[in-house]
Amino acid sequence: MTDAPDSGDLDGSAAVRDLAMIPAIEVISRSAVMLMSAAAEKLGLGAEDPDDSPHRDLDEARRLINALAGLLKGSVEYLGPHAGPMRDGLKSLQLAFREASAAPEEPGKGPGEWFTGPVW
Repeated sequence: MTDAPDSGDLDGSAAVRDLAMIPAIEVISRSAVMLMSAAAEKLGLGAEDPDDSPHRDLDEARRLINALAGLLKGSVEYLGPHAGPMRDGLKSLQLAFREASAAPEEPGKGPGEWFTGPVW
């Protein structure tokens, strides 16, 4: 895949053609990994002390975890052997969110739990 469309390609059709060559499962997997990574950063998990992370933003983390849960729920049948590890990653993020929250929601009400059910 090229980094940017040719300067002569004003409508971006080269970039669209490049995307058309990527299998759907790869797009889904890349998207899930990006959502997981972004949620982990927003939870402060990339810092030595998550409570002091300058990137910590639980509202943003909630949105990313919800999006990840929806993506995984909608694509689980296509993920094959990757479904389990991705669900485990989601659960870890959900638990980290619960732990980071000053007033955690009751089980079943946390981020993504509408899709996954309660997380303990």
